[in-house]
Amino acid sequence: MTAVQLEYIVAVDTYRSFVTAAEKCFVTQPTLSMQIQKLEDELGVKLFDRSKLPVTTTEIGEEVIEQARIILKENARVREIIDNYKKEVQGTLRVGIIPTLAPYLLPPLVAQFTPKYPAVKLEVWEYNTEEICRQLKQERLDCGVLATPLEDAQLREQPLFYESFVVYTSPDHPLYRKKVVKASELTTRDVWLLNEGHCMRNQVLNLCREHNDKYGDRNLAYNTGSVETLKRMVEQNRGWTVLPELSITELENARLEMIRYFHSPEPVREISLVTHRHFIKQALIAAFREEVSAIIPEKMKTKSRKQVVQIQLG
Repeated sequence: MTAVQLEYIVAVDTYRSFVTAAEKCFVTQPTLSMQIQKLEDELGVKLFDRSKLPVTTTEIGEEVIEQARIILKENARVREIIDNYKKEVQGTLRVGIIPTLAPYLLPPLVAQFTPKYPAVKLEVWEYNTEEICRQLKQERLDCGVLATPLEDAQLREQPLFYESFVVYTSPDHPLYRKKVVKASELTTRDVWLLNEGHCMRNQVLNLCREHNDKYGDRNLAYNTGSVETLKRMVEQNRGWTVLPELSITELENARLEMIRYFHSPEPVREISLVTHRHFIKQALIAAFREEVSAIIPEKMKTKSRKQVVQIQLG
């Protein structure tokens, strides 16, 4: 039994495909299949049911692969011990980030992180919350930056900051005439929302005291995953939306006049660094967290006089 064979069976279990697993391991499919067959012969059991597509793991295979993941993690920790001793931050860090945060957090973060840690390869994907959680559990991501709490025992949450929500309203909407907005005054009528799958959609709906499934009388069924598109829809069509605080930092004065803040305690979303419960790459993740913290305004690092809006993942 070799570490390479263990990596191969974990890859097949993760991707449910011998072909994809081989591509991810940078070997040919026959090579990967041969090594897995050798391991199965040595153990005297079948780890995968190859008669099904996608490939499934046998009952004994699930137990073996679970242990293989533990062994590979412990092997990785040896390298981590050495890197920490040498005070080196190096390697690959795979990060998932939600789309409602990425355009506003990533540019300054990358500009600061990559020059400071030239020995680190930073790989970033924009995914919704559900997909980030799934990939963290499959160990295809090392960490995620997303809204919490998730209340998932397999994941560990480290709060980073608390991002306030604001109302963005067209001048011809009743909300525009208010100095501040109470959450109890909101209904889903005339609201522009992100599409299903975005946790911020659920957070906005949680704020509204009344729900109208049609979201107004529009003869339009519109779905978007972009906060920037929501802004444009409000600006050129009657209605309102809710924006995260970081998305308004570069608005010009004319558009800032369309912002209405919430009455205290203001609703916020908790943004956390999320990892697998038994995560590795501790030095890398600690460095990443430190750089995120460095670019976030101090006022966003506490939830004093704020109310965290819970998310719903379905």
